[in-house]
Amino acid sequence: MYKTHSVTRRQLLKGSAAVAAFTIVPRRVLGGAGNTPPSETFGAALIGCGGRGNGTFEGLGPGVEKRAICDVRFVGKVDNKMVYTDFRRVLERKDIDLVAIATPPHWHALISIAAMEAGKDVLCEKPMTRFIAEGRAVVEAAKRYKRIFQIGTYGRFGSSKNPGNILTHKIMRSGLLKDCKGVHIKRGGLKVQEWSGMVNAQPQPVPNWLDWDMYCGPSPLRPFHPHRFGGSHRGYWDYEGGGLSDMGQHHFDPIVWTFGKDDTSPVEIEPYAPPAHPEACGMWGWVEMKYADGLTFVVESQEWGEPYTRKQERGVSLSDLGEEDQQKIRRMSDPQPLVDFPTAIRTRQQPGGHAEAAHRTMTLMHLANIAIRTGHKLQYDPIAERFIDDEEANRLAYQPMRAPWHL
Repeated sequence: MYKTHSVTRRQLLKGSAAVAAFTIVPRRVLGGAGNTPPSETFGAALIGCGGRGNGTFEGLGPGVEKRAICDVRFVGKVDNKMVYTDFRRVLERKDIDLVAIATPPHWHALISIAAMEAGKDVLCEKPMTRFIAEGRAVVEAAKRYKRIFQIGTYGRFGSSKNPGNILTHKIMRSGLLKDCKGVHIKRGGLKVQEWSGMVNAQPQPVPNWLDWDMYCGPSPLRPFHPHRFGGSHRGYWDYEGGGLSDMGQHHFDPIVWTFGKDDTSPVEIEPYAPPAHPEACGMWGWVEMKYADGLTFVVESQEWGEPYTRKQERGVSLSDLGEEDQQKIRRMSDPQPLVDFPTAIRTRQQPGGHAEAAHRTMTLMHLANIAIRTGHKLQYDPIAERFIDDEEANRLAYQPMRAPWHL
């Protein structure tokens, strides 16, 4: 079992007008130190100030004051008052209540955990994590420190208002459908070629404005190359998981909610892909992922190989159930509306994209990538969160970190 350690945190969600109507209550009612009542301004920090930085910070919502920014690109500009390169100095500050994290994904888990340990609520850019074990560590930290965590995807908020999606959600969450024939296929839109890595890139000098050692952080300390930095970092296993990781959480977050899979994962994963490079993310065709109840999710790149033809897309409906079970579904109440991040930090309710839900969605992308990298069919235990009799796959699910960083 991995133990959490001081690390980092990053979180994001769209502002909502719904936060305007809350009653003013004392700080102690909201749970003690670090919990800010609605009558006060939230102090916030942005960690990771690249392309997604400002957008992530805006997701914190209204009533938020930016009090610190932190980025490894700020060498020579640090004053340790407003501008930082080391997120740990930011998290020491008592006037920071919220943290927006927009670093590359190999830092998401560590910063999120460290922020929650320091009493901060977190809005973190997607993808949530770089490998499976990180996600479970973030979930446990949110529980342990009683913090609000939201991942920066919002598709499920709109999906949860669609009557058809609500019905599907109720059917799936009822447990009455024992043999699910549902199939969801995501074709294209995954930027596979765009976010592929370079092979045998020649080392270049580190710019004098960049802390390259801190950038690499828990990942291997590779020679610097500009393609490993900035948006193109997505093409390297050290930092992310290609276009599948980058776009997949957006596409599947609403689908996971609709099909009621926020608390479990597929049990069987089968890839169709060429041999993967050990460092650079590359091309693949499709991955089929099947849950224990029969529900199947498919990701198809449409950028390599033959198209996916094994199954046809199919939803679920009341007609999949007997008449008695159909009546039970009709009598079920609709699910409660999902809570957004600005509301959650004021009411201490869990937001719609909370840590467990975000972890289970991101696990889909990790499972697919691990199948692509190993090149064979996988069996997965969604309770133990380990592959069955497959140490090669488990090494990719529970990856070591470069010292001194660890979970």
